[in-house]
Amino acid sequence: MANARALGATDLEFSEAPGVTVRQAVTTAASLFAQPLAPMLTVLGVAVLVILAVTTARTAGLVAALWAANGLAVGVWLRSGRGTSFDLSFGALVALGILAGEFLAGNTPTLAVWFTAANMIEIVVAVLLARRFAPTLNLASVGGASRFIFWAAIVAPIAAGLIVASVLLAIHGAPFLMSFQTWWFGHALGLAVVAPFVLGFEKRQLQSMLEPLRVAETVGLFTLLAGTCVVVYFFVALPISFAVIPILILIAARLRVPGVTAALVLVAVAAVGSMMAGLGPSSHLDTPLAERAVIVQLTILFGYVPIVLVASLLEERDRLSERARAGQLRAERASAAKSRLLANVAHEIKSPIGGIIGIGDLWSSGQLGPVTQTQAEMAAMLVKTARQVEALSHDLLDVARAESGAVKVELRLTDVPGILEDIRAATVLRPEARALSVSVQCEGDGLIAIADSQRLAQVIDNLATNAVKYASSGGSLVLRARRIYDGVRIEVADRGPGLTPEKQAQLFEPFNRLGLERTTVEGHGIGLALAKRLIELQGGSIGVESRPGEGATFWIELPAA
Repeated sequence: MANARALGATDLEFSEAPGVTVRQAVTTAASLFAQPLAPMLTVLGVAVLVILAVTTARTAGLVAALWAANGLAVGVWLRSGRGTSFDLSFGALVALGILAGEFLAGNTPTLAVWFTAANMIEIVVAVLLARRFAPTLNLASVGGASRFIFWAAIVAPIAAGLIVASVLLAIHGAPFLMSFQTWWFGHALGLAVVAPFVLGFEKRQLQSMLEPLRVAETVGLFTLLAGTCVVVYFFVALPISFAVIPILILIAARLRVPGVTAALVLVAVAAVGSMMAGLGPSSHLDTPLAERAVIVQLTILFGYVPIVLVASLLEERDRLSERARAGQLRAERASAAKSRLLANVAHEIKSPIGGIIGIGDLWSSGQLGPVTQTQAEMAAMLVKTARQVEALSHDLLDVARAESGAVKVELRLTDVPGILEDIRAATVLRPEARALSVSVQCEGDGLIAIADSQRLAQVIDNLATNAVKYASSGGSLVLRARRIYDGVRIEVADRGPGLTPEKQAQLFEPFNRLGLERTTVEGHGIGLALAKRLIELQGGSIGVESRPGEGATFWIELPAA
């Protein structure tokens, strides 16, 4: 296949080059025969399939009920390459194979030529329709598989079927409708099963199928299917052909598109073979052989072939899952790199900031010499700014540890009302909270959560601090706890300006201060991101409920004891 693809690329270059000479065209055609393995094997396979179909499966006069040769030709043609020179050369080879098969099967020269012409029209139309409506040839998706089956398998044989039915009517007086139906359904069946098998088989699937366990599974499934087909189609004269459907679905689930298409070939051969032998489910029908053939064809086309779409759906799901896992792995690596960077930056900041704070304290206290009032104020401002940077470095370290999993939480029975009372006592001592009414409301008894008391207190204190900083004009701050289902809900509610839905969606993003970075309110925007991670480590969840002008209520839900 790789050689054929390379040839297709070469042919395309020649065909698109301006002023292509006859010598170049001959050279291009010769290059096809210089690597003849795939084309020659295709021609041989096509000839053999033509002989088998003509000699064993003719039902409507001279038309076979099952025709797989065109499916093989279309599949290899689409996989091998494209380009005018390649298409002409490969098409000529396929026509030669079909013509040879027709002659070897015993057809007259007139019929052999007409059948060869009709088959080539069908093959070319199928290739063109597949390239037009399913250009990616991706049968590992429901869309790609359904488009290919509809256009290349269902639509493509119509024109050739009309031609053959007309020829047989004119030469032999064969019934037009029966000849057309048999040709259309038999060729559609071959195209819908054999071509997807050729297109859907990939190197990675072959490698996986060569694993010992997969080989054993494949052999077991096909042995089960073969045994069921023998019983259903050759030993039981009852309409129980539906018994193969569960096995086909199982093969689709385990072996995907190549497996289920190969299984459908086996089922089609068994069904048509039993019908030709007068056995199986169709043997009780008191109808001509051609009509029974149409019934068998329709049963396979509409009863079994759609299982290929099931395999495509499962394969599409597998590919999406692989992409999701790869994306998750990339995100985890990026997060780990970011956490390492944050930790390194925080460590690098701590030492010089400690030195700046020490020098600022010595300077402001006069231990470095007399200072003026202005100098003392500047020293105090320096120390305050340095302490803010120090607090930021501590928060960065906490975020890095939390995201890398280095933060360990000790889950134990935690008295929620006690933590809320401690937070209230610490909050009222803040100078900026003097105008606020801070209260604790505990609804019911048994408000014992399973949590890390130190980390939980850290998160609630962060929420209370934010409420004081950002909503101090609201007049009140309520710390509330109550039971919900099998958990404890903790709320920090203020009566500040509230949050819009857009801002709520950005709340827990690191370094996002929602536009307040240009105000006098201090902060660096990583407290809520850290709070969210700490609560999640304790098996809980955190969120906010707010409306503009009606304050905000941050809530935490944790498992109850």
